[in-house]
Amino acid sequence: MPATRKPSAPAPSPEPTDADGANVDERVYAAVSKALLSGKLRPGTPLRERALAEALGCTRGAVRKVLARLGSEKRLVLEHNRGAFVPNPSIEDMRGTYRARRIVEAGLVTTLFGQLAREQVATLRKHVQAEQKAFKEGRREDAVRLAGDFHLLLAQMAGSEELLSYIGRLIANTELYKALYDSAEAASCAPLEHEQIIDALTAGKSLDKALAVALEHLDELERRVIAGAAAEQETDLATLLNGGADDPHHGHGH
Repeated sequence: MPATRKPSAPAPSPEPTDADGANVDERVYAAVSKALLSGKLRPGTPLRERALAEALGCTRGAVRKVLARLGSEKRLVLEHNRGAFVPNPSIEDMRGTYRARRIVEAGLVTTLFGQLAREQVATLRKHVQAEQKAFKEGRREDAVRLAGDFHLLLAQMAGSEELLSYIGRLIANTELYKALYDSAEAASCAPLEHEQIIDALTAGKSLDKALAVALEHLDELERRVIAGAAAEQETDLATLLNGGADDPHHGHGH
């Protein structure tokens, strides 16, 4: 996994160095990412630089840098002269992202089918165990992140930096959709589905079977997320029609 996913805590120093600044950036990045993946920040929520700087004990400059980074990763929406917001994607936007993931991951499964070394299979199974542990301990944001990281691991094993970069962006989006709209109970099936993908890639089954397992996994994720988003949008509309003109979700449909 990329080292930036597990940043080290910053060491206090009377004379900050470039390394200290990098540690602060990573700490702030990890804190905001964790909040996003917890599902507690709802679509359209503004992230204010001053409030974040005070809460995280850092400068507004550090916060600004991290918000820009998250914006470039499509984890946040940056609006000129307005600030950063939790994305509020349309259902069509989300469907388009899942469509791209299905196309890319079909190619990934085709490439890896029957090609994984024993050590790679062991690495994948160990990762799934970490996913199961996170779910059992109720660490929702870690569970969502680890579920995405499983697919990054597969992309790494395909040996293409370009593919890894592209699928990383797609996963960043779908991790956020999952955090915003999927239920914690439904999400608990991810480790089992990942075990099934490993088995399909390695247990002498046909390529068609491996593709069916992997794509069914994405189809199920999309169904749950879209259903959750549709339910939330109906609730928002009802709130708006009942006089909730100050509804925070309204006006940030991206």
